Amino acid sequence: MNLPQKHSNTGTSIFAVMSGLASQYNAINLSQGFPDFPIDEQLSGLLGKAAREGHNQYAPMPGLPILRQAIANDFKIRYGVNIDADSEITITPGATYAIYTAFTSILQPDDEVIVLEPAYDSYIPNIETNGAVAVTVSLSAPDFKVDWNKVKAAITTKTKAIIVNTPHNPTGAIWEKSDWDTLASLVRDTEIIIFSDEVYEQLVFDGQKHYSVLEHEELRQRSFVLYSFGKVFNNTGWKMGYCIAPPAFTVAFRRIHQFLVFCVNTPAQFALAHHMGNNNAIPVGQLMQQKRDHFLALLAHTPFTIYGPARGSYFQVAGYDKISNLPDMEFAQWLTKEYGVATIPVSAFYKNKQDDHLIRFCFAKKEETIIEAVARLSTLKPL
Repeated sequence: MNLPQKHSNTGTSIFAVMSGLASQYNAINLSQGFPDFPIDEQLSGLLGKAAREGHNQYAPMPGLPILRQAIANDFKIRYGVNIDADSEITITPGATYAIYTAFTSILQPDDEVIVLEPAYDSYIPNIETNGAVAVTVSLSAPDFKVDWNKVKAAITTKTKAIIVNTPHNPTGAIWEKSDWDTLASLVRDTEIIIFSDEVYEQLVFDGQKHYSVLEHEELRQRSFVLYSFGKVFNNTGWKMGYCIAPPAFTVAFRRIHQFLVFCVNTPAQFALAHHMGNNNAIPVGQLMQQKRDHFLALLAHTPFTIYGPARGSYFQVAGYDKISNLPDMEFAQWLTKEYGVATIPVSAFYKNKQDDHLIRFCFAKKEETIIEAVARLSTLKPL
């Protein structure tokens, strides 16, 4: 049988490749973005309580009303924005699913979507699976800011959407309010839709502010905004997220959502709803800044070149030109096999595999993991 290849990425996801290699060589996994420490006991207790109390059957298709209302209340407190829980919020099995569903709800063959690279590796396969074309625009290294002249030049009559990500994976860069204003000026007289991937919105460091597209009233009316509970509550394995969008966009989103998954894990929804607003744990941004600072203080004693430091997310980009001349994919594999630390080559986040000799570390790890990983890296010798 001749089965169709729905997108151009023919290999296995880089996250699966490097995590598999880490397991094979018993390496410390600083590649895939997940914490290795326990979640809050209150949250895990609420999950068990929900199951024991019988909340084990299908939830409503858009998500439990109490969870959607908890999200609306949270955004009112943190951003001062009013969101209608019924017509603008849909609970999803993770943010990656939400991204795919949002794309599928609006894309048609030959539409173009502008993607700012380096970019999370699901964007382009999602676009291409829907028959559309990804038009890539490179961010400006080493601070990875947007070159708005390049974005403007990439817009054509076929441009259906632009997807942005702040705080940014893999670089840790964040957008300023001026970036949203410039984007608004570019799309003002068009029907271009904005996809705003804000899964790391609570992981912003050094007293800086995350500016959400929801705070930009003009852009909000043309935006799908995607979020992840896993990044906030350190429970990535629950695969829980949500999409916020204007009512007409939400109708289109749910038109696809209902036939992909219909509904999402009921006990987890109950647990999250009761945990939000009653969470006494250290805020995740403060926790991750402590981990970033500890990681960078230790990494300073290695030959790596630090770009940043990361302003948000839980990733840090580093250069290795003082260590090796290998391409970044080969270097990441060599580092895993020979020094027992797995990372992600940044070329994996480019469609054309652009190689700037950069790797990405995940520092969302417990203290002993970070200490042991950097101890191994400290044995590296400069060229």
